[in-house]
Amino acid sequence: MAFDFKKEYKAFYMPKNKPEIVTIPKANYIAVRGTGDPNEAGGAYQQAISVLYAVAYTLKMSYKTDYKIEGFFQYVVPPLEGFWWQDQVEGVDYTNKAAFHWISVIRLPDFIIEKDFAWAVETASKKKGLDCSPAEFLTMDEGLCVQIMHLGPFDAEPATVALMDRYLKQNGYVNDFSAARLHHEIYMSDARKVPPEKWKTVIRHPIKKA
Repeated sequence: MAFDFKKEYKAFYMPKNKPEIVTIPKANYIAVRGTGDPNEAGGAYQQAISVLYAVAYTLKMSYKTDYKIEGFFQYVVPPLEGFWWQDQVEGVDYTNKAAFHWISVIRLPDFIIEKDFAWAVETASKKKGLDCSPAEFLTMDEGLCVQIMHLGPFDAEPATVALMDRYLKQNGYVNDFSAARLHHEIYMSDARKVPPEKWKTVIRHPIKKA
């Protein structure tokens, strides 16, 4: 049976709909960076998603090619994730989507190393007729965080974030945003198939002791 990150690491992908503190281990990702409104039709964000999935599925299906990855085992492609920030804004201002900077990511199994990644980017570019060169091999070490499962549309996230902030205050923690520690979302629902009121999104913020 294929390894499924969502099932094997439930603590990181399926939190409750109330805030909790977790320590997130270092992980590697396929990443594409960009700026602008993620809802723009045919925009940079939509193009980034195409690149991410092209590389992700090239790696997942590599066992059917002549290229062999050491330590490979079959796995389910993990969910889409994103790190978000805006200049001079702590957290996220949902009313100004054009000001977003983002790193859109899909987690990689630990057995995939940079040479395998480079092979996949080159192979996906040729096979899909898509320039996958914006994809990078990114390692993130999030460490101490607060997270929650947000239910509903993205524009309703501020109320959920307010719950997280209250929880931190009550428990002696504060947010710890920086250039390396960002607002993080994990998209557990397929927005094409599920109505917005049923979307499940993990929201994760970096924290430290107050």
